[in-house]
Amino acid sequence: KNEFLGHAMALVCPYDWPEPFGLVLIEALACGTPVLDYRRGSIPEIIEDRATGFVCEGLDEMTAAIQRIPEIDRRRCRWSFDQRFSVERMAQDYLRVYEQALGNTCESEAESEGEAASFMSWPTLSTSA
Repeated sequence: KNEFLGHAMALVCPYDWPEPFGLVLIEALACGTPVLDYRRGSIPEIIEDRATGFVCEGLDEMTAAIQRIPEIDRRRCRWSFDQRFSVERMAQDYLRVYEQALGNTCESEAESEGEAASFMSWPTLSTSA
């Protein structure tokens, strides 16, 4: 799949329903492949119009956008993926949410002990019975 997407000129994915996420769009960006899709559901939140692909209003606009695919910098597609959808970004976002939910108690406890706040210093669970 990665090889297929990575060698494709673009991913043309004309969803005709309000797609709630669109994992294949993220996978294409991870491979540096531009995406063309309709402005429905989460598509405008995933694809940066004219930067990582084209968000189109209809078939005529999508047909015209196909001719413009070479304008998209594939490195920008990969960069966008790294900045917005990578595992590292997801983990950072989860940590931020957990810290907010805990009222930043992890940071305040670590600071009072003179340590940097880090989940790496948390105790591990024993797997022995």
